Amino acid sequence: MQDSPLYTLDPLNRFTERADDYVKHRPSYPAEAIDVILTGLAPASQILAADIGAGTGIASRLLAERGVKVIAVEPNAAMREVAQTHKNVEYRNGSAEATNLPDASVDLVTAFQAFHWFNPEPTLLEFRRILKPTGRLAVVWNNFDKDDDFTLEYSNFIHTISNNHRSKSRQIAVESLKQTQYFSNYCEYQCKTYRQELDLDGLIGRAMSISYVPREGESHESLISGLQHLYQQFRDERGFVYIAYQTNVYILS
Repeated sequence: MQDSPLYTLDPLNRFTERADDYVKHRPSYPAEAIDVILTGLAPASQILAADIGAGTGIASRLLAERGVKVIAVEPNAAMREVAQTHKNVEYRNGSAEATNLPDASVDLVTAFQAFHWFNPEPTLLEFRRILKPTGRLAVVWNNFDKDDDFTLEYSNFIHTISNNHRSKSRQIAVESLKQTQYFSNYCEYQCKTYRQELDLDGLIGRAMSISYVPREGESHESLISGLQHLYQQFRDERGFVYIAYQTNVYILS
């Protein structure tokens, strides 16, 4: 399994049982990331964006709050059902490889925390198809900031408890962005550290939103016990721990 591309590992259904934890406990994105994406484009109210692999609409709503009109494309029905509404966001069924959007119909395509689940070649061809000639693609990831002590401990624990061996998946995805023939301009940005504040329930929920973390059995019990230990070790006087993220933004046009 560890050598299999992530898009072959049932990305459509693997988050179905995670939707409730995802909508409650996944982190947002720093304002700086949205600034980077929109800088140099038309005024926000004139932009039509397609947010692909939109999940529960976390990033779709951040764009919408700036005035952007967003088509949030998400293939998983459970994720769409729990997504929070916004007057500027329309949720639609569709995939990265087949968005069901018309040719040259959007000014901006975004993929937040999702591109590593896409088959890169047909996906990038599809993104080029639906973008206007002057359109922009923005791919964003929140990556664990392992210079932070708690985040390093949390990341290592999740990796161990899940027997997860897919740590190179995002590097592979980034390489596909750098090498694509469908876009001629490529830039990347790293935002300032972004912190997610979590109490114990939030810490457990954040872990349970990860698709490969065990949901039952002894491994699940070990997961909960280990998170409780980490929480007690690192909690502050207010009862919170903080996961630190480095948010990377990749812009193609």
